[in-house]
Amino acid sequence: MRLALLPELRRFVPFDAFAWLLTDPETEVGTSPIADVPCLPDLPQLIRLKYATLVNRWTHQPQPVARLHHATNGRLDRSLLWRELLADHGVSDVASMVFRDRFGCWSFLDLWRIGGQFTEAEVGVLDKHTEVITEALRRCAARTFAESSTKRAVDRCGPIVLVLSADLEVRAQTPDTEQYLRALVPPDDDRRAIPAAAYNVGAQLLAVETGVDDHPPVARVHLGRGDWLTLRAARIGDGVAVSIEMSSPADRLSLFSRSAALTTREAQLVHLLAAGADTRALAQQMFLSEHTVQDHLKSIFAKTGTRSRRELLARATGS
Repeated sequence: MRLALLPELRRFVPFDAFAWLLTDPETEVGTSPIADVPCLPDLPQLIRLKYATLVNRWTHQPQPVARLHHATNGRLDRSLLWRELLADHGVSDVASMVFRDRFGCWSFLDLWRIGGQFTEAEVGVLDKHTEVITEALRRCAARTFAESSTKRAVDRCGPIVLVLSADLEVRAQTPDTEQYLRALVPPDDDRRAIPAAAYNVGAQLLAVETGVDDHPPVARVHLGRGDWLTLRAARIGDGVAVSIEMSSPADRLSLFSRSAALTTREAQLVHLLAAGADTRALAQQMFLSEHTVQDHLKSIFAKTGTRSRRELLARATGS
């Protein structure tokens, strides 16, 4: 969908480069990027600086669309990202779009312009489309849970951990990591099979440590066919350890509820169902009548496209 939308956006708002990341809607950490930028060889540096930069950071941006030139009052060097990287590539303005609704942050997109600035009219065009794109992104995430999981079984003897430097370069990894990741996330060429989310959770940890942001350095990324990975970053000496594992049922539940646009009550009900509660227990724990519980279930079935509790839990938990 993102690849289909980009040419449409470019028809109305020309740009010279872009970086479009999906995000974990709860932690707001980037997961699956598509990008066409002149500094791809410096990808770890680009990610590190994007997370370390306060100007128009997607987690802090008050408006759906913001211009770098406007946010800095024309002093682009106030942006760490521009000062240390974008300036070298002749970038003269960036239009940053954030796709957020009441269920979470689903994505952010940076459009780069080399020579000239984005106009207020162009910002207005982008702003006009953010709501519908946000809903489409959320619905795409919801559809992943309707896919049949491949239940990928990959042999491994120990934990899957990458150790990154402060510059997000891979410093070390556990023995099974390379084989495990190549099976789960096959690279397009002979490069290392490292999910982009690994760099993103590492960059988020560094941002937390420097006080730039306080979201946890955790991200859940869709592999395809209903499978999800969970990545977490933690400090280890002077490096950053990133653990990678198949998402647990608990990790999936929140994503499932948010992507299906469940209400707080409906999400609570699904969590209690996953814990083994029957209708009577649900009614008692939620202080509702059994009839009201059934009404909530009907609404959940309609939103998730499921027909039974068993099918609902299979999609939500992956089991």
